[in-house]
Amino acid sequence: MATLKVGGEVDAQCTRCKMNLAHTILAMVGPKIVRVRCNTCGGDHAFRGTAGVTDRPKPASTRAPRAASGTPRAEKVVISFDEQLAGKDIASAPKYSPKDTYKVDQVLHHPTFGVGLVTAVRGDKVDLTFRSDTKTLVHGRGGAPAERPAFSPPTNKQAGPADKPMAELPPGMEEAAAETSLPSGD
Repeated sequence: MATLKVGGEVDAQCTRCKMNLAHTILAMVGPKIVRVRCNTCGGDHAFRGTAGVTDRPKPASTRAPRAASGTPRAEKVVISFDEQLAGKDIASAPKYSPKDTYKVDQVLHHPTFGVGLVTAVRGDKVDLTFRSDTKTLVHGRGGAPAERPAFSPPTNKQAGPADKPMAELPPGMEEAAAETSLPSGD
């Protein structure tokens, strides 16, 4: 077979021809081929090797088992929802409200999801574990509602052309000027 150097030949998968064909090596980085030109169609492309051959490591499932490192692996322990609730007072569980604040290991009753256990608290959000799923809900959003801005209707000021500045009228004269500038309905 050919030598692996720039200008040499190598068999590779051609992206245009969709076959394993002879290619001329155009560029290499160290011992690795990076760019080739198909000798059949003349197309330049990245080197892809031959189909079915790879230099990637095998997946973990087909590797040989690792030697014991001396520390035993911990077994996963799965605790069921009923076991997590064991010993907790479910009957006096408060109803969920986004206004209230909750803490970890607190039992709540949600109107839609049922009985749940607080498993994490992050700022204004809590993770509640229910029998079928874990949901993230808000908490601690109580307090006085934000005040709405009061509506203030526009005041009657003397209307004039927009391109000319209006002279300021002394207090009390604004009403008189507004009455005289209104057109009459006669």
